[in-house]
Amino acid sequence: MTERLDEAVRGVGAVRSEPPVWPGAWVTSRLGVRLVDGDRPVGAGLASMVGLAVRRNPRRAHLLVSAVLGKHVPTDPRLVYGSGLLLGELVRARLRDEAPSVPSGPLKDALAGAPGAAASLRDALREPRPPVDAIVLGYAETATALGHSVADALGGAYYLHSTRRPVPGFAAYGGFEEEHSHATSHLLLPSDPAALDRDVPVVLVDDELSTGQTVLNTISALHALRPRRHYVLAALVDLRGASDRARVDELAARLGTRIDAVSLAGGRVELPDGVLEKGTRIVSELSAAAVPAVGDAALGVARVRLDWPSGVPDGGRHGFLPGHRTALEKDVPRMADAVAAELGEGASRVLVLGFEELMYAPLRLAEALADAFPGLDVRYSTTTRSPVLAVDDPGYAIRTRLAFPAHDDPADGPGERYAYNVAPAASRPPFDRIVFVVDDVGDTQMLAGGLVARLRALAPVVVVTVPSHRGDK
Repeated sequence: MTERLDEAVRGVGAVRSEPPVWPGAWVTSRLGVRLVDGDRPVGAGLASMVGLAVRRNPRRAHLLVSAVLGKHVPTDPRLVYGSGLLLGELVRARLRDEAPSVPSGPLKDALAGAPGAAASLRDALREPRPPVDAIVLGYAETATALGHSVADALGGAYYLHSTRRPVPGFAAYGGFEEEHSHATSHLLLPSDPAALDRDVPVVLVDDELSTGQTVLNTISALHALRPRRHYVLAALVDLRGASDRARVDELAARLGTRIDAVSLAGGRVELPDGVLEKGTRIVSELSAAAVPAVGDAALGVARVRLDWPSGVPDGGRHGFLPGHRTALEKDVPRMADAVAAELGEGASRVLVLGFEELMYAPLRLAEALADAFPGLDVRYSTTTRSPVLAVDDPGYAIRTRLAFPAHDDPADGPGERYAYNVAPAASRPPFDRIVFVVDDVGDTQMLAGGLVARLRALAPVVVVTVPSHRGDK
């Protein structure tokens, strides 16, 4: 299989390119939203870490679109995982009260697209380190894989991510509100609640800290259930102002605890007067024009039901232990080979697309696929609930949008879901294979008639089903 793919992808580097335009320039010019650089703990500035788009949300006009998260923008999976490990190293240093010693050059090089830099970043951070005991909580849906990566960097951490999917048989440990979000209900559903009832540091992981209100709500709820001496807020970017940071200090003093924060980049977002009204008007004017044309051709669909390692959860929805991580590491290359076997002849540019909260499993599969077949251009992103305007312009972060119906019988009822930057955009090469990774709860007839049908019009599709973890019930 390796030889066949390597032959098929010779010359894949000779793709079209476009002038380097910051993917936030369009929003800045029309809405007046501006980013101001702040701290650079690992050498990367805020504008290199994020672009901008316009939300379809009356409460918040802009969306920061991460260049390293792999949610809305298909990204080299080694950059995504390496960035998460890098954030985890900052957390490790803070937990151990040490000065951070992390590589900064590879991240800047990887963000600039330097060949091999993403793998170098990831590899430098995978060297064995002494394990650190902690509880790591990631926020659904955006930061579920990021939280996993931070926990991986700590080595000895228990990981749990919040979820918006109630699961029969699991009682909620706690809940909190993400007030600016389009879908605000979060649940914590650990299979073993005792894993959370320990006085070890708690690390709260999100893609961005905007005001910090979500983490304040979380700490208040968790501390009421089980007081702890130390909390760490970890985010890719920290945009909090002085008053936001003061509220964190006030909460720490009131609870008698310590609250620290780390990020890969800091800064602030400047919003002009009337930005919500301008954003609403732009969405109204451009929504119809933003829908990409998708052909009627129905290309092939292959299916792979992964031989997932026994006893290993598909993610952190109900908890993920260091032992689970060790077992998964051994089997990821084997499972990636099973996926590669279904790509067929002529594959050159492959998107591994995850499913909403299911981000970590597809990330690790995409990473293993990229490692095993270095001539294959592998990118990773996931579907989302987040409604965002798409504009096919190099200065805009969300170039195309695929809309499709929810396919996992969500508790909040049916609704639209989205896959961004999957359909071809002007001056960008299309994907010639799409691997969609979904848990068995989401592998339904609604999926086949919705998202998969949309993807089949773009490229041959491989649907990879992961058994959904249902706990030790």
